[in-house]
Amino acid sequence: MRYSEDHKAKTHQRIVEEAALRFRRDGVGATGLQSLMKGLGLTHGGFYAHFKSKDDLVETALQHAAAEQERSTARMTQGDTPLQGLLKGYLSSRHRDNPGAGCPLPTISAELGQRGEASETTDTLIRNLLTLIEQHLPGEDASAESVQMLSAMVGALLLSRSVKDPELADRLLKTTRAQLLAKVATVQA
Repeated sequence: MRYSEDHKAKTHQRIVEEAALRFRRDGVGATGLQSLMKGLGLTHGGFYAHFKSKDDLVETALQHAAAEQERSTARMTQGDTPLQGLLKGYLSSRHRDNPGAGCPLPTISAELGQRGEASETTDTLIRNLLTLIEQHLPGEDASAESVQMLSAMVGALLLSRSVKDPELADRLLKTTRAQLLAKVATVQA
């Protein structure tokens, strides 16, 4: 039975969306192609009608996750205090508790870095976040401050997801958020 091009495109999108979720939630290495396809009600062999390899899927899923993060960042920064909105949204328990829908930097990019498979998509996402942060920081040190802030944000989120103790997980987020918000208030004053 032959399917329409529309069906193939929809199936392709379903695979990308599910992979982006699972890669962020479970990790690239822990997500097998067979279980991914089975979870979608598709055959393992059907995967290759859509992607050349798992690496091809990883890059496509990372692009999807990065686009989702860009939209999420845009929502967080809509108010009168965009940088504060970003810090509050990014360093929230909601973001921590939903890695499958969250920023790919603490999950996918960390694993790609360990595997030696860096991605231009990660470069673009990081540069966009740094530019956004830097735009809202005055002074000559804005570039360095943006790197420090983004690193603290990603690190705190990663650490808060890695601990079992819920109080410690909350402390990591709350302390980092409070420190960065205080820094922003001082720098912007």
